[in-house]
Amino acid sequence: MGFVKEFKDFAIKGNVIDLAVGVIIGAAFGKIVSSLVEDIITPAVLGPALKAAGLEDLNKLTIAGTAIKYGNFLSQLISFIIVALVLFVIIKAVNKTKKKEVEAPAADPVPTKEEILLTEIRDVLKAKA
Repeated sequence: MGFVKEFKDFAIKGNVIDLAVGVIIGAAFGKIVSSLVEDIITPAVLGPALKAAGLEDLNKLTIAGTAIKYGNFLSQLISFIIVALVLFVIIKAVNKTKKKEVEAPAADPVPTKEEILLTEIRDVLKAKA
């Protein structure tokens, strides 16, 4: 068996593809969670806490690190959706090639001795009935 064919068989196995998709989606989802915590939740909690502690600027300017950066969060969310869409298209193409390999017409199997014997018994019983 050639190296290329062996690699193709290995790479197209369901387990390898599922693992790769899981790692990629996990990394992209991790970015969303990090952005949610760093850009939305932490500033929403930190801002009022600093104001309550009396560390508010006299000019009513935003305290450094307390601005809610929803744009960055939305950017990470859109990136995740794009990555998921690209993976979906790739997996769909891989599954389509798998189906073609499976649907290839196989030669009629040669019946075993047991099958031949059972067929003969069936035919004899039909003839008697």
